Amino acid sequence: MSAFAVSPKSDRGWQDFEFGNQPTRTARDDDPSRPPSVLIADDQWEIREALRLLLKGAGYHAELVSSPKALLERLRIASFDVVLLDLNYTRDTTSGREGLDLLGEIRELNKSLPVVVMTAWSNVELAVEAMRGGASDFIQKPWDNQHVLACLGEHVQKYRAVRRQHRVFEHERVDAIATQRQLLSTYMEHCFGYEMASAYQPASTVGGDFFGVHQSDHQTVLCVADVSGKGVPAALLMANLQAALKPLVDDGTPPARACRTLNQHVQHGGKLVSLVHAIFDHSSRYLRFTNAGHAAPILIHADGSCERLLDGGAVLGYFNEWDYQEGNVLLEGGSRLILFTDGVVDPADGSGDEFGEERLVEVARQNRHLNAEGLKSALLNAVSSHCDGRFQDDATLLVMALQ
Repeated sequence: MSAFAVSPKSDRGWQDFEFGNQPTRTARDDDPSRPPSVLIADDQWEIREALRLLLKGAGYHAELVSSPKALLERLRIASFDVVLLDLNYTRDTTSGREGLDLLGEIRELNKSLPVVVMTAWSNVELAVEAMRGGASDFIQKPWDNQHVLACLGEHVQKYRAVRRQHRVFEHERVDAIATQRQLLSTYMEHCFGYEMASAYQPASTVGGDFFGVHQSDHQTVLCVADVSGKGVPAALLMANLQAALKPLVDDGTPPARACRTLNQHVQHGGKLVSLVHAIFDHSSRYLRFTNAGHAAPILIHADGSCERLLDGGAVLGYFNEWDYQEGNVLLEGGSRLILFTDGVVDPADGSGDEFGEERLVEVARQNRHLNAEGLKSALLNAVSSHCDGRFQDDATLLVMALQ
């Protein structure tokens, strides 16, 4: 096997992508010919019915609820273009506190859904407070019919435009993920006297981390890199760097010379790249490596002692010329090699305490008896528990377990 490849495998929670905070919508929901839908919440029957008749005549589909509980239940299972919300209910008919609290709960369900609040003419201060709390607009009671229609029509039009933009973004996001995944193909996990496991999570749709595994009969080449920045610009440079690295790997270029070539390649890209480039010889069991300003890989020996792979030089793209050095280390049976990017060790807990490399070393040492997949999971679980799953940067982890 001689393909330059990257595994797309990941633990639960890694490579999971979300967009926004909105309920699931169907194609029918986004049909521009569909009548606009409004959810009306008011505890007075006559007001609900008057608004329903007004909006029915204007082509709206209206649903009516009389309590905060009923409104939230409908929003959880159905989609609407706008909510018309009274701020005062039977439990609290004057202060509007119940309506303001309800507004906050609506925003937790859907951040962008227009919510137009209704309040008595004498309580404009309450309407202002509602606007600060996330309301899109307010209407005074008693209302002017034309004003109600104009207000709702404006917000429905804006919301539908936002949804159309979201759909375009979603299609582009899916295409970007698919394109990057095509660059991240698979590798052999059990071969040549070792096991391998990996995890990859971009901070946004696509990321600037990458790792490569080139397996042949005589040697395995490992590469882990971190492009400065996030998102599409970093991902584009990552793809460019990967394309430049492939022929060097195919030609068997030594790590130090490969880093010198790549350093020249990224000089005018406007970003810095840290990289570890290593070659593992299957026969001698020695790992020959160069570290270009990257987080030092961790080598845990069978007896629990630890080495850091530091030999190399500066990050790629900073100095026009740099004479990179190489290190050489024996990978004995039972040892564990861990390559990672900063996104694995930088996540912090609620007090701002980062997970850090010392914790990563300690978790690796305590779990060195596990195979590659087990150790990878132990490391990811430790980081996720520390930061409560909040990863702020692209994060990549590659574990090699020597047999």
